[in-house]
Amino acid sequence: MKSHAKVVVIGGGVVGCSVLFHLARHGWTDVVLLERDELTSGSTWHAAGGMHTINGDPNVAKLQKYTINLYKEIEELSGQATGVHLTGGVLLAATEARLDWLRGVVAKGRYLGIELEEISPNEAAELMPLLDPKQFVGAVRNKEDGHLDPSGVTHAYAKAARKLGAEVERFTKVEDIVRRVDGLWRVITNKGEVVAEHVVNAGGLWAREVGRMVGLELPVLAMEHMYLITEDMPEVAAWNAKTGTEIIHAVDFDGELYLRQERGGMLMGTYEKANKPWSEYQTPWNFGHELLAPDIDRIAPSLEVGFRHFPAFQNTGIKQIINGPFTFAPDGNPLVGPVRGLPGFWVACGVMAGFSQGGGVGLALSNWMIEGDPGADIWAMDVARYGDWATMAYTNAKVRENYSRRFSIRFPNEELPAGRPLKTTPVYDLLSAKGAQWGVAYGLEVPLWYAPEGVKDEFSWRRSSDFTQIAKEVATVRDGVGLSEISSFAKYKVTGEGAAAWLDRMLACKLPKPGRMTLAPMLKEDGRLIGDFTLANLGPLDRDGEGWFLAGSGIAEQYHMRWFEKHLPDDGSVRIEALGAKLTGLSIAGPKARDVLAKATRSDVSNAAFPFMAIGRMDIGMAPCLVGRVSYTGDLGYEMWVAPEYQRAAFQALMAAGEEFGIGLFGSRALNALRLEKNYGSWGREYRPIYGPLEAGLDRFVAYGKEADFIGKAAALTERKQGGKLRLRAFIVDADDADVIGDEPIWFDGAVRGWVTSGGYAHHSKKSVAVGYVPKEIADESDGFEIELLGKRHAARMQATPLFDANFERMRA
Repeated sequence: MKSHAKVVVIGGGVVGCSVLFHLARHGWTDVVLLERDELTSGSTWHAAGGMHTINGDPNVAKLQKYTINLYKEIEELSGQATGVHLTGGVLLAATEARLDWLRGVVAKGRYLGIELEEISPNEAAELMPLLDPKQFVGAVRNKEDGHLDPSGVTHAYAKAARKLGAEVERFTKVEDIVRRVDGLWRVITNKGEVVAEHVVNAGGLWAREVGRMVGLELPVLAMEHMYLITEDMPEVAAWNAKTGTEIIHAVDFDGELYLRQERGGMLMGTYEKANKPWSEYQTPWNFGHELLAPDIDRIAPSLEVGFRHFPAFQNTGIKQIINGPFTFAPDGNPLVGPVRGLPGFWVACGVMAGFSQGGGVGLALSNWMIEGDPGADIWAMDVARYGDWATMAYTNAKVRENYSRRFSIRFPNEELPAGRPLKTTPVYDLLSAKGAQWGVAYGLEVPLWYAPEGVKDEFSWRRSSDFTQIAKEVATVRDGVGLSEISSFAKYKVTGEGAAAWLDRMLACKLPKPGRMTLAPMLKEDGRLIGDFTLANLGPLDRDGEGWFLAGSGIAEQYHMRWFEKHLPDDGSVRIEALGAKLTGLSIAGPKARDVLAKATRSDVSNAAFPFMAIGRMDIGMAPCLVGRVSYTGDLGYEMWVAPEYQRAAFQALMAAGEEFGIGLFGSRALNALRLEKNYGSWGREYRPIYGPLEAGLDRFVAYGKEADFIGKAAALTERKQGGKLRLRAFIVDADDADVIGDEPIWFDGAVRGWVTSGGYAHHSKKSVAVGYVPKEIADESDGFEIELLGKRHAARMQATPLFDANFERMRA
């Protein structure tokens, strides 16, 4: 075994071998994979081996498509058969709600290049003869589903990597990982140690244990997962003889089942409600090529549905039940990327769908390590989407919930209850008493809307029970004044003698003067957006000395801190702190917002003394606050940042001051309706690392001419000169009883040309709004657009100017 390597990959399952292969294919051949036993000794060897392109996140779906297309290449390069069977498949709907969801999947496939087709139950039965068409209301055909040999694929990755110069060390158990003073890693094994610049934790079932070696507690949990293999079935033999093909895959979502042919019989797997974690606290190192005891009683309810939906199963015996552990993250997506605070330590774990996602994970991680960027938008898989709040108990609760709901519908207005409430603000009980219906963002409870007595969310693809109440909340803001809780924003404090120069390089905007704020895009080296913030120059207002305040997307706090810390100077001249729960927030907005603020404070908040984008310290009632004149509603408004011990006092002072002005509460769903009227984008939807500032409409905030050579400046200038490829645009949709939620295709002149990023109903303007990207060549056309929603194409018109306050008079008044 070599003593030094550029990269050590820990774990010889399909994911670890994919990472090794992709690193070697990209030219990093001084890489070695360490496996404690034989390759495939964890979850890989007993996997059902299915593969598919469908995923709830379109960017992950692209990587799954890449994974499936990759198998031919690694088979040819390695000489190792992968056993790929591209049979195609059918996705089945037993309810109209499920069929609506499948129509959305078909629509999404139109701009992803995934060929999907809605078919009738009878047409599905012609393709998959074992199903009873009377049990279903519709189906979707997918030509790219299939299955493979898990062992063959894994060994193909490994052999291909070896041919490219990589090394594989089997029966080499990693016992500890220690970071040296010079930043290199000592990977200590039972056969000696390897010093490496990079370490990749692809430990699978042992990912937690590998993480703990460097003080990291990863949010992953193994679940027992069962599937059965039947005895040979005459129906299978008859179909094979008649058509010369295998029986295609089937996913019965409402039955929580997946099926495929296995030799002369069928394989049927289930994600049962009565699920069971495996080895909750620590994975035994001596676990290997073993299976867990089957528990057919636990999956009996699913099997009963399966026997009804697929009657041929009633007449056959069960040859074998496979029960083995698979690891999951709380939301079911992988954990991939660099770990904040551990330079050179990477993770690629929690990849439950390893044969659909393993290739994409290996590609993204190798790109990230070599080029400094994953080369794709993989936010849905980024390990940074979780923070310290994702504890072991939280992970256990959410993984169990996710497993039990793997084939369940997640409606756009549905909030899942497991692991909640976890983080709350001091006004949580006060808002609950007012009827707050809660969602969650980065572990924190956030008010979505306020329900009258006896009214709750009714989950639906269409406008639901919250629609009327959200309209009232919007009217409260537009006609008078509303108050919202905004603690879910990420807050950062930047100090030090080098802070200004550092921010000038990190952010693409012009730095504001003391007591002022500005909108601040942040770019990667390739000129793409990696963040958007509000930047405030506190100057002498900062009680701890001159400093700067940043507010941004709450879900991206860990993501952005990883980026900030990566670029901090080594001399200690800049300090940045994520304030998290140390600072809570309230906001008031509407034409009477200044009246309320003036009554709640002794400070001068007139337009002359406190203009738009001003920031200052003032007491709200008795509570000391940092107040900025800005609002995401696009109306006259103020954001107030306050230490948690003062939030209740500030809230009560504002509500008391606002009583004579008819103040009311509004939640994030009303805020969405309000921001749509202003064509405001949001991080994670309109602003993502695949778009440039010109494309996203943020170029007016980019100080192209400033002296500082900010990150991404050269690339941004090139985009500006060449014009980019896309444009972010808003549309008014002739919708019926449903509105877009994101990821719907945008049609132009009969062809799919773009995609929706977000949208909803703008209650004040009484319009259904969609925001999305289209090619620049058609971005200034007003007519000819349609947006597909729930299987129907609706006429859409470009909305070039904001529906509300197009001249920005209200917010500046």
